[in-house]
Amino acid sequence: MHNKQLLFGMYMDPLRMDDVVERCRTAIQTRRRMLVGVLNAAKVVNLRRNPLLRNSLIECDLIVADGQSVVWASRLLGRPLPERIAGIDLFVRLLGLADAEERSIAILGAKPEVLASMERVIRARFPKVRIVYSHHGYFSTDEADGIAKDIRNSQADMLFLGMVSPKKEIFLGTYGATLGVPVLHGVGGSFDVLAGLTRRAPLSWQKLGLEWAYRVLQEPRRLWWRYLSTNTSFLQLIARELVHPARPFKPDKPTQIVVKFDRHEAVSRSVAHD
Repeated sequence: MHNKQLLFGMYMDPLRMDDVVERCRTAIQTRRRMLVGVLNAAKVVNLRRNPLLRNSLIECDLIVADGQSVVWASRLLGRPLPERIAGIDLFVRLLGLADAEERSIAILGAKPEVLASMERVIRARFPKVRIVYSHHGYFSTDEADGIAKDIRNSQADMLFLGMVSPKKEIFLGTYGATLGVPVLHGVGGSFDVLAGLTRRAPLSWQKLGLEWAYRVLQEPRRLWWRYLSTNTSFLQLIARELVHPARPFKPDKPTQIVVKFDRHEAVSRSVAHD
């Protein structure tokens, strides 16, 4: 058993990648749920004003640092996390686990052509992985019940969701408890990366915590203001945390939420990692 670290109001798990993969392996063997959450600078900022995102993270069985800046902040605050566990790196490691043990996976999200490309990559790199369910992310509210039922009937060992926030939070919050899938991991834009549509920053940039800058260079008009405002807010939160550490967030009281999935909206988009 490990002691969780309270950072920015969230209890985080000070684990290394191998530890997380082993916990997921155990979850599959015991058929007990392991809902994995990842936290980066953008989520630290957004969870304060987005109750759906905040509640979805509180609900997670495991929360790890997806951003290098969160790891650095944890050390500065005296509550250190051992390493960054990027969502896409965990995705690839779990595919490796599924390949080694001939496990089954379900994948949900992205455009149909991106999903098809990623499936080809998975079959080439991880030939023993059994893809028992696959559906693109362009589905309507009326189709969501059927998709959840099909995932449950697939009896998959792992479910990967290539969907943006808050769509994956809405889906998991609505159906997660009934899917019967041991390992659930929202991987954001990782489908695009694995399919070869989006390039990740070079390893040297990743180690310097500059993946976000690499993404800005690729799409400056769309991303420069988002990252300037997010990074500034994150630095302010670190300063506040040094003086007055945030108390742990508690889940909001359940409210009736109208769940909507727009079939015409892309639910997979490359997410930048800080």
